[in-house]
Amino acid sequence: MVKHIVLYTFKKDVDKDEAVKLIASVLEPLVGKIPGLTHMEIRRAFNGMDYALYSEFESREALVNYKDHPLHLEAKSHFFHLLDSRVCAEYDL
Repeated sequence: MVKHIVLYTFKKDVDKDEAVKLIASVLEPLVGKIPGLTHMEIRRAFNGMDYALYSEFESREALVNYKDHPLHLEAKSHFFHLLDSRVCAEYDL
């Protein structure tokens, strides 16, 4: 199993609560639709970054496939323009 954690900040003047709701509404439903993606949660963060994405994958290969999967790319098109910065970490269990 692979854990994938990403922390984001939004661009200035973005309504953070609404943006997190939007992001969760397009990304969380991908579980069960993209092979190997077994869990995802999007939450508003505090103490530094604006929101956190936590997801789990069956393997490193599944994570690589997720990143370029058409459903993931479509979902990102709804919110990627709102983002300012990100940091990411992944690890095996």
